[in-house]
Amino acid sequence: MFTIGDFARHGRVSVRMLRHYDATGLLRPAHVDPATGYRHYTAAQLARLNRLIALKDLGFTLAQVGEILDEKVDAGELRAMLRLRRAELAAEMAATAARLGQVEARLRSIESEGLMPGDDIVIKHLPSRRVAELTAVAPDFDTIGPVIQPLYGELFRRLGAAGIAPTGPGVARYEDAPGGGVLVHAGVEVAAAPREEDGLRVLDLPPVERAATVIHRGSMEAVLPAVQMLAHWIEAHGHRSAGYPTEVNLECPENRDHWVTELQEPLL
Repeated sequence: MFTIGDFARHGRVSVRMLRHYDATGLLRPAHVDPATGYRHYTAAQLARLNRLIALKDLGFTLAQVGEILDEKVDAGELRAMLRLRRAELAAEMAATAARLGQVEARLRSIESEGLMPGDDIVIKHLPSRRVAELTAVAPDFDTIGPVIQPLYGELFRRLGAAGIAPTGPGVARYEDAPGGGVLVHAGVEVAAAPREEDGLRVLDLPPVERAATVIHRGSMEAVLPAVQMLAHWIEAHGHRSAGYPTEVNLECPENRDHWVTELQEPLL
């Protein structure tokens, strides 16, 4: 048996926490000396301690931890629970990171108010392009990232299975969804014949007579200042927008901060 101090060192917890777990009934000592009140633990109790700490660190309340441990959850069931909780926490972290990126982009837009030059904006004629694309609905623009990223993964998987190789850049475009939200089109230029099968479409996008274009350098989470610069420039030059900007991915290295994307906003 181990004294409470020795057991705490082996379990990498504090003596104070062990006393708390004893008081709450989560981890009772194997033996308490009736004369001195000293607590003693066995090495076998490290298994319960490990489960207790893992569950607590994954966000379960101590009451929930007690219920799980008292149900005699075996190692396999516990692993499954922890994997599920890990996935939930990963999703929460991704959502938090996305929100942080949106806040940073909004802050950059605020900081650059009145300082956004339009020298880099060019009006272009956009020829027709053939793209393969998948489509989904995002509830709003704040949730486009989690929608469009899986779409591109699935798009390239399907193209590979169909033996279709991309021939040009990725082309992301957006529309107002009929029932609300944003209709997200994740596409890439291809040379395949037009088709529509199981949600995958190969189609020709119509030419655009005039579009205001600007190059954005960086991740798409930081694109807001460039989008708003286009808005200022369009208004200042007496133009009218004809829809959402299309995003043409000119360079997409592994580091998203080094991406190069052309925004192409159609004009009336």
